[in-house]
Amino acid sequence: MLTKKQLDLLEFIHVRVQRDGVPPSFDEMKEALDLRSKSGIHRLITALEERGFIRRLAHRARALEIVKMPDALSQKLEKKSAGFTPRVVEGGKPDQTPPAAMPVEADGSVSLPMMGQIAAGVPIEAIAHASHNVAVPHSMLGKGEHYALEVKGDSMIEAGINSGDVVIIRETTTADNGDIVVALVEDQEATLKKFRRSNGAIALEAANPAYETRVFRDDQVKVQGRLVGLIRTY
Repeated sequence: MLTKKQLDLLEFIHVRVQRDGVPPSFDEMKEALDLRSKSGIHRLITALEERGFIRRLAHRARALEIVKMPDALSQKLEKKSAGFTPRVVEGGKPDQTPPAAMPVEADGSVSLPMMGQIAAGVPIEAIAHASHNVAVPHSMLGKGEHYALEVKGDSMIEAGINSGDVVIIRETTTADNGDIVVALVEDQEATLKKFRRSNGAIALEAANPAYETRVFRDDQVKVQGRLVGLIRTY
């Protein structure tokens, strides 16, 4: 049997992995469970690991894997999914649709265009052309159009994103605070960062204390997509 806090944490990790493709940070877990310190999160994770519900992956930043789910929690999540009504966000088409972005197929794996490299560090030149295609499990994707990018740099390592990883991006021009997005800066540079909007300004936050947050005017940044999955080759 799991305690309420253990169940709450397991559910929170599951939902975030399904949404973002990576587990939440310890700070996000602490905030979600309204705990005062990270030590409480460490104890809960250790308890879940000892009971076989999660596994910590060695040599990877913030790497947790859900091994199994309690029946009661699985049924709860299934009911939530069955009763979910999507929220429609008004907005126009993006100014620059990534070329060769493909709609999601109904079944099996999906072949997505690899649009080049995206900087997780200092922004690099904007992505222009697809170099080749990459096969992606259908379960990783939702509705809409998607494309793939190879990560270059280490500014997102505390979000579990390493240099050389392939990130799966759902095309969108909107983002919520805390989303990891592909941001086009001044129509010239593309970067993968955490998105925050406040008082008419947009902050692009790294997940590595070695990098400073960059702040721009609202009109200097265009969201080109949101992170939905990650592929790593060992």
